Amino acid sequence: MKRVLLLGGTGDALIIARRLGPAHVYSLAGLGRVPGDLTCGVRVGGFGGASGLAAFVREQDIGLMIDATHPYAAQMSRNACEASALTGVPCWAIRRAAWQPQAGDDWRDATGWSDVIERIALYRRVLWTLGREPLAHLDEIPPSQHWTIRCLDAHPGNARATVIGARGPFSLEGERAFFSAHRFDVVVSKNSGGSATEAKLAVARELRVPVVILLRPVLPAATREFDKTAAALQALAQWLDPDQLLTKESV
Repeated sequence: MKRVLLLGGTGDALIIARRLGPAHVYSLAGLGRVPGDLTCGVRVGGFGGASGLAAFVREQDIGLMIDATHPYAAQMSRNACEASALTGVPCWAIRRAAWQPQAGDDWRDATGWSDVIERIALYRRVLWTLGREPLAHLDEIPPSQHWTIRCLDAHPGNARATVIGARGPFSLEGERAFFSAHRFDVVVSKNSGGSATEAKLAVARELRVPVVILLRPVLPAATREFDKTAAALQALAQWLDPDQLLTKESV
């Protein structure tokens, strides 16, 4: 029987995971909630680098890895490609297309944390949508700024920081109300691509709020790459035995 190891944590990965039967494994880093509606096996936690991942692939007789991690989970993508080379097991990857600036956008590129801090120095009310990274810097917020940090789970803030736990997808109407309530004058974002969190960019465009964009890391080349989840599912249906991919009705 062919077995798939799906490296996930994104909405793209969850779409695939919901089509996998009990022979397959969905792997999560452990930062978010584990879905309760899956038929496939779920593994939470790291592997111990590329060598640990390769050992797991061999021990579990995995025939295909699918890297559906976040575009900024560069180390996991590197580990997956290295484990593929070590084991000879192919690694397919979903490489979600990046967002592109549109007319009216005011995007400022940044290559890392210090670059981001330099670009927001003149602003007062900062919306952070980088995930957990800003939480390690709450004691560094200058007196002139207030940070609103939106990440998956709520955490304690301080006098200069509000931490909001929220999960996409976010609607255009909801983001308009969010921006209006907090009066952000700059947004910090990854270029994640996809539709789940894109509404914040549309609202920033409407309000002429600048967006500091953390540039994507360079990812290694996988055995096969897909820019759409549907294309990956179609290829997976051809790779698996006919009865191994669940129909949407059976999920």
